[in-house]
Amino acid sequence: MKKTIATLIAGLFATAAFAQTPAPAAAPATATPVAVKAEAKADAKDAKFDTKAEAKADVKEAKVATKHAKAKTKHAVKHVAAKDTTVAADVSASTK
Repeated sequence: MKKTIATLIAGLFATAAFAQTPAPAAAPATATPVAVKAEAKADAKDAKFDTKAEAKADVKEAKVATKHAKAKTKHAVKHVAAKDTTVAADVSASTK
């Protein structure tokens, strides 16, 4: 009799535990071919837009780098030319 009562009490606890768990989610509806096609088209459009934006950013970055390099070179040339004239002036002044 004790085993029977123990089994019934265990069954009550088990049913209470099962009642609290959420129901399994229903399977999502399968997408129609038209919806899949539209989604693929939108994804392709987004990818194309992203690629164009990245290309524009790369071009802009390259232009800035080129401009900076040209300015740096121009400054270096001026600096070297200025040193050459001062060295030449010093040499001519020391020979007199």
